[in-house]
Amino acid sequence: MKGFADKPNYIIELLERGVTLEHVIDGHICEQTVMEKSAFVVGDLGTLMRQHTCWQSVMPQLQQYFPVKCNSSPVVIEVLASLGLGFVCANKAEVKLVLEHGVPPENIILSGVFKQLAHIKHAAKNNIQYVVCENEAELSKIARLHPNAKLLLQLITEAHAAETSMTFGFSLKSCQHLLETAKELGVQVVGATFHIPSSCQDLQQAYNHALSDARCVFDMGEDLGFNMHILDIGGGFTGSEFQLKQVESAMRPLLDAYFPQLSGVQVLAQPGSFYVASAFTLAVNVIGKKVVTRRWDTLSPGEMNEDTECLYYMNEGVYGPFSHKLLGNNIAAPSVHKHVLCANEAVYPSSLWGPSLDQLDQVVERCLLPELSMGDWLLFSNMGACCLEEFSGLSSSSQLPVYYTISTSDWYEMQEAGVALDSAMKNFSILQ
Repeated sequence: MKGFADKPNYIIELLERGVTLEHVIDGHICEQTVMEKSAFVVGDLGTLMRQHTCWQSVMPQLQQYFPVKCNSSPVVIEVLASLGLGFVCANKAEVKLVLEHGVPPENIILSGVFKQLAHIKHAAKNNIQYVVCENEAELSKIARLHPNAKLLLQLITEAHAAETSMTFGFSLKSCQHLLETAKELGVQVVGATFHIPSSCQDLQQAYNHALSDARCVFDMGEDLGFNMHILDIGGGFTGSEFQLKQVESAMRPLLDAYFPQLSGVQVLAQPGSFYVASAFTLAVNVIGKKVVTRRWDTLSPGEMNEDTECLYYMNEGVYGPFSHKLLGNNIAAPSVHKHVLCANEAVYPSSLWGPSLDQLDQVVERCLLPELSMGDWLLFSNMGACCLEEFSGLSSSSQLPVYYTISTSDWYEMQEAGVALDSAMKNFSILQ
């Protein structure tokens, strides 16, 4: 995961004889209980294989490019590279990471809205030709520092613009000027890219607008003599097979109409969260508790009823692995580790907070939980695309330990698919 790209030594726990992911989490919680009760992450590498199989069954015609910013775990990179995925890198560090794992330069795209000069130079030096460009200023930089680049023009979509106040990319109106400028500067344009967010409600309309605009870009580029042959439809895939089929159903007829197979256009996609979100679980510890009531005159100290709200403070918050909450993303309520919820056991309105005591450090605003005690553990699932960043000083730990697991059946399936993980073979720990 993020923050561990410079740590090549890792252990993969091979699960045998009915040992499950829950057993692994139990074991590491026991270790943490004896020691410091620090937060940690457990990753199931078998999920990557299952998600890959799902994608291949629904969208086999689309070449996957994994955005490294989504999860830069060296193990994840190695697995996905072995499965034949390309990679989208936002900076020099991400480029170096994927190159170190044997990814050929032609399978790497350098993205990023405003790229540092050193990053463009590094891409040129390492023969990474595919570069995303979305404005004239970036085009001038690329032309000066990487004249052999092959550009993918970033096209803004209505669905993406509606989701954020900070829109990036070029409009269809400005496309002709950008293409003509590229022609004057002698830089090759080979295609276009766009993004439809997973929150989009009308997929049919969103893809219709985006693909029709992309077709216009291709036509204008071809009229100027460019070899337009790559279309990147971006991300927006949640990880659900049902949602993937919804996207495929909305997009497939439109792709056939605007970019039929006989056109020779290579269509790419960026399934980031789709691959890794469900593969990682975050375990955090309750370090503080406060009980508040709406009617102070009716309760004795410590007493709880339906007017009670419990505020629980955890050892990680929005200035750590829950940083995506600051971007407006909701975080689902966690499960309580080993808490046996009886049929008649009361649950109370609860909120979950990080350790900073900052008013912004609220992880979950409202959920129903049984009464917890300090030292209890909470498990947040679907954290593979967001939970391990380079944290600020307000996080309780600069890096979280990550424990990788895989069942023997998943391991054999991965080997059959060509995933060797040779660098990890000596690091296997068998749990049975």
